[in-house]
Parts: sequence; structure tokens; C-alpha cells
Amino acid sequence: MKRKRAKKRDIGKDAAPFNKGVKADSDAILSPSLDDTVSGIKQALGDNDDLIMKYFKVFGQYEAAIMYFSNLVNQDSINHDILKPLMYVPDHLKDRNRSLDQITDMIIKETIYHSQAKLEWNMEKLIEYILCGETLLIIDGIKEAIRIGTRNVEKRAISQPETEQIILGPREGFIENIQTNLALLRYRLPTPDFQVRTMKIGRLTKSTVAYCYLKGIASETVIQEVEKRLSEIDIDAIMDVGYLEQFIEDNPFSPFPQIQSTERPDKTVANLAEGRVAIFVDGSPFALLVPVVFNQFYQTAEDYSSRFLMGSFVRLARMLALVFSLVFPALYVSFISFNPELLPTEFAIAVAGGRAGVPYPAVVEVLIIEVAMEVLREATVRLPKQVGGALSIVGVLVVGQAAVEAGLASPITVVAIALTTIGSFATPAYSAAFALRMLRFPIMILAGIFGLYGVVIGIIFIFNHMLSLKSFGVPYMAPVSPENYQGLKDVIFRAPLWSMPKRPAFLNPANRSRLSKDINRSEFGNE
Repeated sequence: MKRKRAKKRDIGKDAAPFNKGVKADSDAILSPSLDDTVSGIKQALGDNDDLIMKYFKVFGQYEAAIMYFSNLVNQDSINHDILKPLMYVPDHLKDRNRSLDQITDMIIKETIYHSQAKLEWNMEKLIEYILCGETLLIIDGIKEAIRIGTRNVEKRAISQPETEQIILGPREGFIENIQTNLALLRYRLPTPDFQVRTMKIGRLTKSTVAYCYLKGIASETVIQEVEKRLSEIDIDAIMDVGYLEQFIEDNPFSPFPQIQSTERPDKTVANLAEGRVAIFVDGSPFALLVPVVFNQFYQTAEDYSSRFLMGSFVRLARMLALVFSLVFPALYVSFISFNPELLPTEFAIAVAGGRAGVPYPAVVEVLIIEVAMEVLREATVRLPKQVGGALSIVGVLVVGQAAVEAGLASPITVVAIALTTIGSFATPAYSAAFALRMLRFPIMILAGIFGLYGVVIGIIFIFNHMLSLKSFGVPYMAPVSPENYQGLKDVIFRAPLWSMPKRPAFLNPANRSRLSKDINRSEFGNE
């Protein structure tokens, strides 16, 4: 039922086209006349100042023209690798017959200095190729054009990931160019099992979408489901992987993310090795990983780069911070409003004295400070780095102190919300941390109405919802529910790598073994 609902959200084939301009017929073929072909392409593309067209003679005999968009290609390459060898007869072709029916084969195989050159006769496809940055070579009297892969778009250098900072591990991150991102994976996976499949999505953007997996490890069912969901998308523009995520996730109304995004190649490779599928969009520096389970969102690549004792301790601290950030404000409200007897007497008296001048209930007080913190956090993110850091410090100090002095909040409430905010920063995945930030508010309201009973009710509802979720057929709470012993070694604590010889069973990998044999660490000390 969930997939049926998701499918209704896809923009179907009956949707009205967005590009109302002149469009080439999908079955139109090139005319042997050079002038007719050039005029047809110019009519389809419209009046563009960056559309370059140059007439010349191939080998000094045949009228020809090349067409390309100047801001999508390397013009030096066109001048030296295409035009120069075509305008002068190469030495090895001077004494050979250069008839018109042989000229295209000579150009592709023996003349131009480029590895990506193919013949194409379909007018619509040629227009798509030139819009994507390729160069068209059209020769008078020939019904086929030669398309040459000359795309060269400026891109930023590979740098350290901004959203997934670590201490131990690689410092490389994905960039907006999909070819570079795939190269970073190829560099780490020099195996023929690494498979890449591409498709075009977006009627206007025609964005290149690639999904990658390891053949013989990833489940065929998951691969087919990924391809099916991607092929059902029919929209005018895909600008980022976030667009795809909204179309292919199982439950769009859940606050919890069912797809993980990452900008780390090492993390992507680790997930591919476990049997997951990675999805890329040209123009986005993030990859989507499917299927996912909840425990992935509080794990980091650093957990596996460090020794298992250190990784387990840090992960446990991160897990406590996650729970703390979700329920601490609600517990504070329930203790203050309904169950002050659960607090130590001296502390309860101090809290009551601090709240003596606050004119409204504790739940309203906490909600006001929480909303103020969320606004401050959002403002800090949107400001430039040079200003954002100063605003976050000054804003917390000034606003917090002013709220206490004005009687809008008590000092203990400001401290509680500050600790909650700090705890939320410990969650590595932004989407999961955002889900917890959203869920804090309904739990606080329940605590303000029912006290501790409301907190328990809220937590039960959250767990019940998480148990009902699935990600591409995989239970969201696996390996806790359904329980799997091997998977439990990597949930709260991380067992040593040598004690986890099997891939996660909940992913249904085609090959479960990742170690050649179980390693008995006790043997090492006796050698």
C-alpha cells in the first residue's frame, strides 16, 4: 500500500510538458543537406549567443560545420584535436581515396584525436547531445552527424566533507561532478564487481542519475526495486539527490529518514561492501544509500577507523546524547509540573525559587525557549561563517541572560534547553537529528498535559512507528527487531572487526561472508 501511495505522487506521463518551445520530432532524421541540418538545429535551440557554429572544409574538399555551446566545452581541445586535423589532410591519408561514403569512417578512426566520437542520425538526440556539452560535426551530403564528447564544465576541487567531520579517516569528499564522484569510488573499488547504471531524469534538466552496487553482494531484489522506483519518476527538473529521496522513500509522512545521504566516498564504499546501493545525481555532492536502518544514523566512519574499545565508548556516548536530546525537556516539564517529589528536596526548592517570577507554566516556558533556540540555530546556519560563529555565542549569552532577568524563563530552564541543544549536535546525521528536534515538541506537550505518563505514551508511539517503517523492504529497526545476533554486534557497541565475519543478514546479501574464515585472536598471543 505504501508504494501505491508513493506512486500516485509521481508526475505521470499525462502531465503537460514544461518546454513549450520548438522541439525536434523524436523520429526526425538528418537531412543530407548541410544548410537544412544546421537551420533545423538552430531553430530547435533558439537564438543563443553562446551557440558557436563554424563552417569549414574537411580535408579541403567537403563542406562541413561544427556546432557547440562555448561555455560547456574546452575550446582549445576543439581547435587542436578536431579542427586542425580535419582542415589539413594527414600524411597517412594523402595517397588514399577519400570518397564521401568513406569520410566518416576515416574521421572517427584515423583523423580526430578524441576517443569519444560516434555517429548519430536522430535529430532529437543530437540536440540533447549538444545541450549536454558535446560537439556536433555535420558534413554536407551525409545523413549522419558525428558527435564528439568534448564536455568540460568547471568544477571545484575535492575537499574535506563539510557535514561529516571526523578525526581519523580519509579527508576526501564528493563534489558536484558525477564523473569525479564515480571515479572516487572506482579508485577504492578496483574490481569488476563494481557496477554503475545510469539514466536520465528530468524533462528540462535531463539530469544524469547513477546507481551503483557490487555485483554478487547486493540483493537483486533491492537493485530491481531501486531501478523501478527511479524509472517511475517523471518531473521537469532534478536539482539534487533530495528530489529523488522524496520520490523513492517508503513513507513520506514519517519524520524519520528512510534513506541516508553522505558526502564521504569511504562511507559509501563501506555501505556498498555490505550490500547497499548508492544513488548519485549529476550536480549534487551527496550520495543516497539504500536500504538503511535506524542505527546507521548515529554511526560514523570514524567508529571503524579507531580501535573497537574507543569506537564503542564514543558510540555509547553518542547514543546517550541522542536519547538525552529527545526526552530531557519533556522529563524536566513532567518533574517540575507533576512530580516534584521525584527530585531531591534541596534541588526542588532551588528550582521553585528560580521559577518564582515566571508567570506561566513550565511547559509554556520550555516551548518558548525551545522555539527561540531553533530560530537562533536557523539564523546561525544561514549567515556567513565569519558572522555566524559570533552570533551563535552572543545570541545564546545575551538572549539567555535577558530572558532570565526579564522573568521570561528561569535559569534552570535555560540550562536544560542548552544541554538538550548540545546533545542534539552529537547526532552525526543531520536528517536524524532534525527528526529528533521535531519530536521533542509533541513529547513536551504530552508531558505538560499528562506528566510522566505523557512522556511514556510519546515514547511508545515513536517506537511503534519506527517498528512499522521499512526501507526498500528492510525493517527499519533491524537487527534489533527482527533480532539478529550478528547484527547486534554493531548496534550500541561495536564488536572487533575480526569478530564480525558476516555481512548484515537483514540486507539479504547474495554473499554473506566478508572474512575468509573466523579469526581466533587468542592464537596471536601464542605465536
